[in-house]
Amino acid sequence: MAFEDLLEDPVIQKYLHELVGPKGMPVAAAPPDGEVTDEELAETLDLELNDVRRALFILYENDLATYRRLRDEDSGWLTYLWTFEYENIPENLEEELYRLYDALLDRREYEQNHEFYLCEICSIRFEFGEAMDFGFECPECGSPVESMDNSRLVRAMDDRLDALEDELNVESTA
Repeated sequence: MAFEDLLEDPVIQKYLHELVGPKGMPVAAAPPDGEVTDEELAETLDLELNDVRRALFILYENDLATYRRLRDEDSGWLTYLWTFEYENIPENLEEELYRLYDALLDRREYEQNHEFYLCEICSIRFEFGEAMDFGFECPECGSPVESMDNSRLVRAMDDRLDALEDELNVESTA
């Protein structure tokens, strides 16, 4: 998939924005053909050099950019020539979905295996042990805490897990 096609995808735009933030987004959204220096990018995009460098480093950390170092023979200065590697984006997104899926599985298990109590005044939620330690009274306001039904939350997690399973083509956990 070409850079331009990737960058038109709203999911990929959001992914890049989450990585580099608003100051780095012009860098991520303007990948040049071939190699480019951080100074060239800063000048072309009219950005602060530190913002460009930060965005490039984040892209590098996420396998979306590589660099080649050149040393000037006379001055000894190092020049970094950056290349964007956006063909890794789909794989990175899939890894993110698997991380989300695993975290959601763990959270659903936690929700299913614990009993919760809620202070309706302060909207603070307690596990059974905490509620018992506080004598089933909110430590903030002294109101009694009530048993909380979290089945809607668990159902919502199940729905999200089902959608992720469809997207990732994994076996159902239910």
